[in-house]
Amino acid sequence: MQPLLEQELQGALGAAYTIERELPRGGMSRVFLANENALGRKVVIKVLAPELAATLSSERFKREIMLAARLQHPHIVPLLHAGQAGGSLYYTMPFVDGESLRDRMSRERQMNIADVSRILEEVASALGYAHEQGVVHRDMKPENVLFFHGQAVVLDFGIAKAVSASATNDEAAGRITQRGMSLGTPMYIAPEQAAGDPDLDHRADIYALGVVTYEMLCGHPPFSGRSPQQVMAAHATQKPEPISRRRHDTPNELAAVVMRCLEKRPADRPASAMEIARMAAVTPMEGTRVVMPGGGTWRIPAWVPWAIAGAATILALGLAVKLASKG
Repeated sequence: MQPLLEQELQGALGAAYTIERELPRGGMSRVFLANENALGRKVVIKVLAPELAATLSSERFKREIMLAARLQHPHIVPLLHAGQAGGSLYYTMPFVDGESLRDRMSRERQMNIADVSRILEEVASALGYAHEQGVVHRDMKPENVLFFHGQAVVLDFGIAKAVSASATNDEAAGRITQRGMSLGTPMYIAPEQAAGDPDLDHRADIYALGVVTYEMLCGHPPFSGRSPQQVMAAHATQKPEPISRRRHDTPNELAAVVMRCLEKRPADRPASAMEIARMAAVTPMEGTRVVMPGGGTWRIPAWVPWAIAGAATILALGLAVKLASKG
């Protein structure tokens, strides 16, 4: 027999969707895998906890979700629909059949430098596009990055904003904040976000992206503690240990941009996520270790990437001259 919530959800969805099973819980929601019958595709349905939904305006929540659903980017998992089932609010998105960045980090610990640069570029480009559309994620963390055919895609854009903006009154907003439902995740939260800054902007996402990238490189985040309060206090007051001390093969340019993302003052961070994406795209290979035939590794010296670029330029010029002479 189906649990009550699943029955109510299936009733609200009608014939449009058929629920298959419940997936592992996702933070402040319960998650279901369903089939969208008209299109024959799998979707994920996330249902907010009833105690949270009771503090929100359902119409305002659905409007906010529809605003976020306008985001169309190759590295963003789009939102499809929002609705109400009994006393709960839900939203839907395409099902991404791939592992999360959290799964990969747990398996690999310190990730390959080239992979880190590529993931940073892809996630930063998604954030940059969303920021240009006026959408701040507010909960950037490894669990919200999935891999689809090897490409990083970000999910749950606009959800934190929809929850906080839909609070029916100041008391409800206070309860949401106390439960941490609109604050983000303590391990990745920017100092101004932890402080409840009403002028929070896109640079909070840039800070969180810096924490995620630091963890990809070093195998652990810059700060830890026994309680969420201790972690948030560390973000606000402590200076992270330089990446160069924790992972010596990190290219200087990559380490520098990540440490800039982790500045306490938003004004000291990169001005935009697009700037980070551009820097990640041109990060030199210096420091990357290449596995050699027969075993062993070789650390790429600083001159190699530039030598390759120079040789390519000379080859291109020679080809141009040859073609011109034939003309």
